[in-house]
Amino acid sequence: MPAIAHATVNRPGLSYAAYGAAFAWVAVIIYASSNSIVTLLVDIGRANRVDGWRNAITFCNLLFWGSLISLVPMVLLFWRDWTFTNLRKLTGRDWGMLTVSAFLSSALTPGLFFYALEHTTVTNVVMFGRIEPPLFLLATWLFLKEELNPWAMMAGLIALVGAVLIIGMRSENALYKFGKGEMATIAATVSFIASTLVARVGLQGVPLGIFSIYRTILGTIIYFFLAMYLFGRHHFQDLFEPVVLKWVWIYAIVVIIIGQFAWNLGLKYARSGDVSLATSFSPLAAIVIAMWLLGENPGPGLIPGGLIILVAIAVGHCGRRRQKIAACNADKDALEHESNINFKGA
Repeated sequence: MPAIAHATVNRPGLSYAAYGAAFAWVAVIIYASSNSIVTLLVDIGRANRVDGWRNAITFCNLLFWGSLISLVPMVLLFWRDWTFTNLRKLTGRDWGMLTVSAFLSSALTPGLFFYALEHTTVTNVVMFGRIEPPLFLLATWLFLKEELNPWAMMAGLIALVGAVLIIGMRSENALYKFGKGEMATIAATVSFIASTLVARVGLQGVPLGIFSIYRTILGTIIYFFLAMYLFGRHHFQDLFEPVVLKWVWIYAIVVIIIGQFAWNLGLKYARSGDVSLATSFSPLAAIVIAMWLLGENPGPGLIPGGLIILVAIAVGHCGRRRQKIAACNADKDALEHESNINFKGA
């Protein structure tokens, strides 16, 4: 009976972990496809112009609608955090950090990424974005005084070499052709790192629901007025055009609603190793999806560069496994030491 009871208890846990891993992979594939989906929708708008000349499905319109629609699952998930008790606990510094985070993460970063997609290929955006892992580790080490993980740093640098190889072999002097899209990608990556640091330093005590909803609402408002200031007051005149309202739901339902739903379930039920493994394949998945949906040609560097990125993934997971084993051994030694002390005391 004890053995049967033990098996009965373990089966649901294993199934939940398996479902969680599956949801994590679904979310990663959806997010990897997001850049291609956005570019494809803009191409559809270009083929169905309003008044014969205006493309209503612009990157700005998609970003604005996407931000508004993303509030729906956020409110359903986090409305309980918006209590007077929680709001009264927030200090002026908290609100200031929330505002900075909103500008960086919900206005500047996505705006730069969408601008990058407008001026370069999805493959270039993905590959130039590979500077993020090592830069983020360096930033946390310099500004947050966190211990620098040598395995993660090594994996990030190896993946960056693979990305450089893919870009460099696309055409002659490709590495030296830094256009607006490539520069915007680097700027967006730096902005993303800065927003993450702000969130980790100044918003640890802020409830997740307040953080997520406030950041999205304020960031969308800031982006709206900033875009009108930069591009003119008629920039969002086609927000309610039928072609926009017809196609924006593909982006909203697939990327925002299903993507967020799958990601939240993955984080809740999947093992951390499964989530990490799934996210490691995001760059390669993004390139393959861009090849499929947009017909992009990553060039002859895809196979050698992709193999190097796979090596980076293996190095990163090897490092995590070694650190986990070391931590378990340390806990075991501590327990044995404590047991010896208790035994001698008895």
